[in-house]
Amino acid sequence: MDPNKVDQASGKMSGDGDIASVMGFSGFGKKARTFDLDAIFEQTRRTAIERSQHVLEERQKESQMEEEGESSWSVKKSVQTGRDTAATSRQQKGESSSDSDSDSDSNSETIGPPLPPQHKAHQDDDDDDDDDELVGPPLPPGYTGNTAHSDEDDDDEGDAQDEDDDNPVKKIPDTHEITLQHGTKTVSALGLDPSGARLVTGGYDFDVRFWDFAGMDQALQAFRSLQPCECHQIKSLQYSITGDVILVISGNSQAKVLDRDGFNVMECVKGDQYIVDMANTKGHTAMLNSGCWHPKIKEEFMTCSNDGTVRTWDLNSEKKHKSVFKPRSFQGKKVIPTCCTYSRDGKLIAAGCQDGTIQIWDRNLSVHTKFHCRQAHTPGSDTSCVTFSYDGMTLASRGGDDTLKTWDIRNFKKPVNMAAGLTNYFSVTDCCFSPDDKLLVTGTSVKKDEGNGKLVFFDRASFQRVYEIEVTNASVVRCLWHPKLNQIMVGTGNGLAKVYYDPVKSHRGAKLCVVKSKRKEKQAEMLTQDYIITPHALPMFREARQRSTRKQLEKDRLDPKKSHKPEPPVSGPGRGGRVAAHGGTLSSFIVKNIALDKTDDSNPREAILRHAKEASENPYWVAPAYKQTQPEPVFAEESDEDEEASNEPEWKKRKI
Repeated sequence: MDPNKVDQASGKMSGDGDIASVMGFSGFGKKARTFDLDAIFEQTRRTAIERSQHVLEERQKESQMEEEGESSWSVKKSVQTGRDTAATSRQQKGESSSDSDSDSDSNSETIGPPLPPQHKAHQDDDDDDDDDELVGPPLPPGYTGNTAHSDEDDDDEGDAQDEDDDNPVKKIPDTHEITLQHGTKTVSALGLDPSGARLVTGGYDFDVRFWDFAGMDQALQAFRSLQPCECHQIKSLQYSITGDVILVISGNSQAKVLDRDGFNVMECVKGDQYIVDMANTKGHTAMLNSGCWHPKIKEEFMTCSNDGTVRTWDLNSEKKHKSVFKPRSFQGKKVIPTCCTYSRDGKLIAAGCQDGTIQIWDRNLSVHTKFHCRQAHTPGSDTSCVTFSYDGMTLASRGGDDTLKTWDIRNFKKPVNMAAGLTNYFSVTDCCFSPDDKLLVTGTSVKKDEGNGKLVFFDRASFQRVYEIEVTNASVVRCLWHPKLNQIMVGTGNGLAKVYYDPVKSHRGAKLCVVKSKRKEKQAEMLTQDYIITPHALPMFREARQRSTRKQLEKDRLDPKKSHKPEPPVSGPGRGGRVAAHGGTLSSFIVKNIALDKTDDSNPREAILRHAKEASENPYWVAPAYKQTQPEPVFAEESDEDEEASNEPEWKKRKI
């Protein structure tokens, strides 16, 4: 043995002994492992060259197999086999190189705690799996091994999925629904903000109700209800494109703009009724029919009225309209617009009129119409809705003549498609396009107890009735299909607002409130008695401070005096000092009894003399007091006249 190594070992042992005696441990661990950087770089270079060669070979094999028409599965299998072979060869080379590198460090060992047994077993399994050919999880028990058949099944499933995606009926969210009770009268207006967080409903009962999907629970109660236009029916509600304000169209001549919480932001000015030219008035002079916001400019909105004009307004200037559009008939006479809308880009303004025409203007040119259809619907029937598709090329109109029509504005002479037999009893029945622009939706009207109102879906291309939903036993007036939520809101003629959704296809909206349980009703806490605070009173006169109203209520409930059972209502005129249920005051009692009939139909003579015999035989009150002083009565003898008089009553005798 080399003497130098022996000296080093003995010095090391002596040093370890000194460390153990001084510091309490034997040494600083085992020797650190050294690395040969040149060998590592050389191994990395070889591995990169081998990988690039294998990639080129794989590409060549794939191109050859595609030309020969072989299946993709066999290509993947061969490629994977090549990868496994390359990985095995690289591993063997790495092991040989590591063996060569580890010759110099044969005495060195790894640093750190030993590997856990699970990890060692996992490593052994990985080493065994390297020899296998297949990669990935094990095949299922029912796998037949027929790869061609499985590929055909996958293709069939993909084709079926593509067909489902192409079928717009599959995208209708109608599996679930919730019902919001607006009131008892027709829900004639629906509005949903762009984010889909809040719904606002209006009806013929003059009320506007606000619904917050995120704040509601399963009780489905509105968080605010108001009457912004007093005793006028609500005809239209719409959020602006930013969702911060709401346009309210009612039966009066002045449109209102409210904020998200229902507070008044703006009210349009009323025009002068005595000016003939409507262009010279500052606002509408007759009842409003419809209105909507500009799709691009957040401060601009539009209204139409029975005064025969369509006006645009600016939110920042409420004293005067922005521009006026005057629909005219074929003879040049004034006609009343019943509905209006902007195109999707906001460059066109369309209005449906009472004479059955649909007139479209350029937003910047209000003199002449850009498109004009003379006989769109039956004259005299109110066109209840016009709306543009999302691509801006198709216009849909819902007529009062029970029809639904689509128009191409590039060829505006005749309708592209038409559906008849859609009963319409309301002047605000609307229609809307689906978010993917493949379906057109509208509602039908029914008379009371004569069937159910339906929500009808038409294919936009073929205009076939592809689907329908029976909503309720009343008319379906309003419908709204929100593109972000993928939920359908419906307003009915019996005061309901229904929301249709699908848990998979829909997002947020009604899904937020149906999962919340109802809150427990909190009992109203009130002071059980007046509490007088006297800070400077003596302790013996000071009242105990009421620490908790709830605890005091519980104590009062146990007290028989404070929690006595309420006395039942008094029947009859009253007893025991209590007045009957007609009123709690003396004046009300007197007023009621003044009108009572207190006439007595009995004989007054008999009522007076019914105690006369008993009083004469057994005097008790008056006669004994005068017994000592009263002389005995002396009566005259009876004559014939006296006999006749004796037949008369006793009280007449005394009078004589």
